[in-house]
Amino acid sequence: MTHRRFNGDEAEAWRSFVIDVFSRRIVGWRVSSTLRAELALDALEIAIWSRGAKALKGLVHHSDRGVQYLAIRYTERLADAGAVRSVGSRGDSYDNALAESVVGLFTTELIRMKGPWRTLEQVELATAQWVDWYNQRRLHSSIGNLPPGEYEAADYAERDGSAVAGKPNGEGAIKPRAIQTHPRWTISKPNCGALYKYCCQTAHARTGSPANSQ
Repeated sequence: MTHRRFNGDEAEAWRSFVIDVFSRRIVGWRVSSTLRAELALDALEIAIWSRGAKALKGLVHHSDRGVQYLAIRYTERLADAGAVRSVGSRGDSYDNALAESVVGLFTTELIRMKGPWRTLEQVELATAQWVDWYNQRRLHSSIGNLPPGEYEAADYAERDGSAVAGKPNGEGAIKPRAIQTHPRWTISKPNCGALYKYCCQTAHARTGSPANSQ
């Protein structure tokens, strides 16, 4: 979770990210003008939606001791999805070191390079574009200098191929299960539009305001 003021310090934007530790993929994110439990909860909902609830049983969710992550609604939603919480102790960063690293990249590669920022909507759309670039084109040394999307695709293909090789006609092939825990930018909207639209719909559902259709 990260925070930034914009429009001459008259407004502020909070961002929350959910990252898959295995592939370094950002699987959920949310931008909001307020620091409430809904900020982290919306990012979690997008992560669950993007991975599929059936694939989350037994995953370990790492976070720090922020009040948003300890909120009753957040912990209950994790339990409903079958996730196990791992919350860092006071004064250490073992459970959120990866998240802090991603936030640092986000701040350096997008927020500081692309400002000044005038509206929350501007920050929100730029975040959607950056997340798509981060997942599909940015190279990560921790996963063999591949983008997260390519790394996952290669892993899925390898595991599916191993399963098919051991069974006649591919019968009984094992399907991969998600393992989950806790920016120059040119991009076509179709690449990030579905996730961006879902994020907006999730966010506006609680307020009753119409969802952004961009």
